[in-house]
Amino acid sequence: MTARKWALLAALSVSLIYGMTFTIAKDVMPAYVAPFGFILLRVGGSTVLFWLVAALRPKQKIAREDYFRIMAAALFGVAINMLTFFKGLSLTSPISAAVIMVTTPIIVLILSAVLMREKMKPLKVLGISLGLAGTVLLIAFGKSYSGSPNATLGNLLVFINAVSYGLYLIIVKNIMARYDAFVLVKWIYTFGLLMVLPFGWSELQAVDWVQIPTDLYWKIGFVVVFSTFGTYLLNLLSMRELKPTTVAVFIYLQPLFAALIAIGLGKDHLNSVKLMAAALIFVGVYLVTQKNTPKASS
Repeated sequence: MTARKWALLAALSVSLIYGMTFTIAKDVMPAYVAPFGFILLRVGGSTVLFWLVAALRPKQKIAREDYFRIMAAALFGVAINMLTFFKGLSLTSPISAAVIMVTTPIIVLILSAVLMREKMKPLKVLGISLGLAGTVLLIAFGKSYSGSPNATLGNLLVFINAVSYGLYLIIVKNIMARYDAFVLVKWIYTFGLLMVLPFGWSELQAVDWVQIPTDLYWKIGFVVVFSTFGTYLLNLLSMRELKPTTVAVFIYLQPLFAALIAIGLGKDHLNSVKLMAAALIFVGVYLVTQKNTPKASS
């Protein structure tokens, strides 16, 4: 496959993993691990993994002027992004969180136009609109989830997460071409760990590990290894070939995958509305991911 197709496959894999994470993380928190404690566990475990893998890669020195950009990427892509998302998810439902997360491509579209002066083709705008319409249609007919103590605050925090993640995609796009993906994300997570440590330390200490069921340890491991370590590497690899707006639009697939998983487990059922929503989402992603045909040189 071409590099672009590998990048699209990586972005698709990220959406599938995140689609599973909404429900898996909700099973763990806040009943067994408080949100900020879970974040510290997630970031700390992933940081160790990134350092171990980076040790096997060629040595690479980070330019002094790029450390500020890496710290900014850590702030928006790790600290604010994860703290607001997990705290918000603990207060609202996975379905509501998924709805709000689909605003990320629109946020990236606006930020790219303002900060990167990226021109948006009408076809790409149409694709984003169709994807958004399909997602809203799918979520509107999804099953509600009980246990939402403060949905308004939770939804606000998830929206802040979406804005933060949009900024991260743009910031990291400007520096990723100069460094090995493992080296770059190692430093992003190192700075991110220092940022989330004050928020999550007391909550992590309060966890009663003995009372946590065995199956939840596997779910915690999934969040650390796949939802964090795996997805951030896949995102970096995909963004080497794709624009931030293209990567962001794959967020539309997350609630679709979540619904398909629920159907497979017998927790939901398929109907004409969901089929229509799926069609809109896939058409939207297809339009946005089409690469502009370069003009023939004379």
